[in-house]
Amino acid sequence: MQRIPVSPLILAIVLAACGRDAAPPAPEPVATPAAPAPKAEVALISRDALFGNPERTAATISPDGKRIGYIAPLNGVLNVYVAPFEQPDAAKAVTNDTVRPIRQFRFAYDGKHLLYMQDVGGDENFHVHAVDLDTGATRDITPFAGARAAIVGLTHKQPGKVLVQVNDRNKEYFDLHVVDIASGERTLVQKNDEFGGFVANDDFVVQLAERPTADGGKEWLRPDGKGGWTNWATIPQADSLTSYAVGFNAAGDTLYVIDSRDRDKAALFAYPWPAGTEPKLLVEDARADIGDAIIHPQTGVVQAAGINYLRQEWKALDPALQKDLDALKAIGDGDVVVASRTLADDRWVVGLDRSDGGYKYYLYDRSAGTTKEWIETRPALAGAPLVYMHPVEIKSRDGLTQVSYYTLPPGTDDDKDGKPNAPVPMVLLPHGGPWGRDTWGFDRTAQWLSNRGYAVLMPNFRASTGFGKAFLNAGNLQWGKAMHDDLIDATDWAIAQGITSADKVAIMGGSYGGYSVLAGLTFTPDKFACGVDIVGPSNLITLLSTIPPYWAAFRQEFHTRMGDPGTEEGKALLVAASPLTHVDKIKKPLLIGQGANDPRVKQAESDQIVQAMQAKNIPVTYVLFPDEGHGFARPENNMAFNAVTEQFLAKCLGGRAEPIGDDFVASSITIPTGAEHIAGVAEALASAKPAAAPAADPATTPDPAKTEADPEKTTP
Repeated sequence: MQRIPVSPLILAIVLAACGRDAAPPAPEPVATPAAPAPKAEVALISRDALFGNPERTAATISPDGKRIGYIAPLNGVLNVYVAPFEQPDAAKAVTNDTVRPIRQFRFAYDGKHLLYMQDVGGDENFHVHAVDLDTGATRDITPFAGARAAIVGLTHKQPGKVLVQVNDRNKEYFDLHVVDIASGERTLVQKNDEFGGFVANDDFVVQLAERPTADGGKEWLRPDGKGGWTNWATIPQADSLTSYAVGFNAAGDTLYVIDSRDRDKAALFAYPWPAGTEPKLLVEDARADIGDAIIHPQTGVVQAAGINYLRQEWKALDPALQKDLDALKAIGDGDVVVASRTLADDRWVVGLDRSDGGYKYYLYDRSAGTTKEWIETRPALAGAPLVYMHPVEIKSRDGLTQVSYYTLPPGTDDDKDGKPNAPVPMVLLPHGGPWGRDTWGFDRTAQWLSNRGYAVLMPNFRASTGFGKAFLNAGNLQWGKAMHDDLIDATDWAIAQGITSADKVAIMGGSYGGYSVLAGLTFTPDKFACGVDIVGPSNLITLLSTIPPYWAAFRQEFHTRMGDPGTEEGKALLVAASPLTHVDKIKKPLLIGQGANDPRVKQAESDQIVQAMQAKNIPVTYVLFPDEGHGFARPENNMAFNAVTEQFLAKCLGGRAEPIGDDFVASSITIPTGAEHIAGVAEALASAKPAAAPAADPATTPDPAKTEADPEKTTP
């Protein structure tokens, strides 16, 4: 049974905030003027090659080893393909979604079915669908309008069934059900009106529940044998995002936990169950939290732990697995991911993430110790001028270390010392969450922007996960304050290193990264040349008042980490940290992208700051997609927004730009206001969508709803 943490990182909602205390004097900028765009001989990588559909991705193998599958386009939309293991070239589509890409799927243990999840228009009300691989029949096994469902577990002990969670009864909490995959019949396992999550064993028996506490922490409870629950452990608020259950072994006598209590960096422990006394420390690392695990498909025993500081590393607990990891190092220079394994553990699908070479999948035969290349996700990029992602440590003004990553435009670092020949324009790209992190590897956005002539800097500012609870908790109540200072410090580092110049830095990001953009242009209006905000909140009061109902169990967590709108002090903090409060300070160009169906950062977050800017006659360009949610999942929409972004940045920073061409034609793009501020956009919109060309006030734009994971690194 594949296990999930008892507390999914539901808080990683891609938001952000900014503000800043008085900063120490910035390092003197390098006097050299910004360099021109990359050399003419550097090929322009098309947006389609980077952001169009991958050729194949999300590769996996069935538990019985008889089938392999992947996601690939069918009539332009990503669907699931399956082939016999011995005939990988005989793959056939087993799903037929004609609107929205499928991003993940799982083989059931019965050898007959496949499961996948899909929502409508980005509303994130995912349903679980089952496909009969013999007949091709598809069934929605969670057919509840307005409800959200997810796969909690599959196990070889219950091969024809799946454990799912659904909030059809109570929108704030998820009940657990066992569903018969073939018939769709469901059986209630756990009614829920108070818990944030559960962990079940291989028999689909709930063994652990998680309940939030008033201080923003949580308690773990186990069944008391009388139909109730008894406390097993209490997790303080300081440890709530760095401590979670990994799962039980198949015997049910060991619970694996990643735990940061009484330490800074979260370590992997094995707890005897149910006594829970004298846990055994399995793996720890002084640099970073333990963040991943490789688990035996039959025994449920953790065989290796993942540590990601600058790059992904694996520490084997099982000597037999160490031999496999050593063998896999030979497949190439990159970070290895074990994507899936057969139940017999004789065949694996392995991913290789290369920052300057894209993502590949291999078939690994354990008995022979051999690997065979299977899938190149984007073969069109072969030979393209992709660039290396440099890991680096950047100090914040108060001494914290930001593990960060940067790329340079091709042809600008002749001596290969990690610095350009002369400063180049730069895009600062803060991640979403904020309780998440950036990692080393192939990043399409970084490659795209670097190819256009920009350095790209991706800092893991305080509040990022993976670097210990002290670093994470240093971001508490620091939206618009120290969290933003970290971004400024990272920018100043790049200027001092000669990577960029002070007048040639843009800021761009999604969700929390989008908030960082708005904060950057309001709290530090002279720091950035322009900004690109994608689904970023502008008003933290309205943001917290409109979170999805199924986040109710985590509401107190938001309040302790952002500010409590129910108190005068907390409300004042949130108002001060909201970019909308300081909209009159915006004086640099701003581009905003939004999905109308976003359940996390609702359309109103973008509408209200656009309206406020219009009221003050501050120019803004607003791009709205009526069929998207928290991010742009349809490649047609992603490419359309990037086409606008590319022209916007070229005007702001002077980099290269591929013409918009026909990138608007298949997209649902609308531009309620500001198309005229970016060269070629209004003309391309009028040509592609004559009826949509006239600008409209965002307040009059209908909101159909009243983003999304990158499938290229999604493993089942």
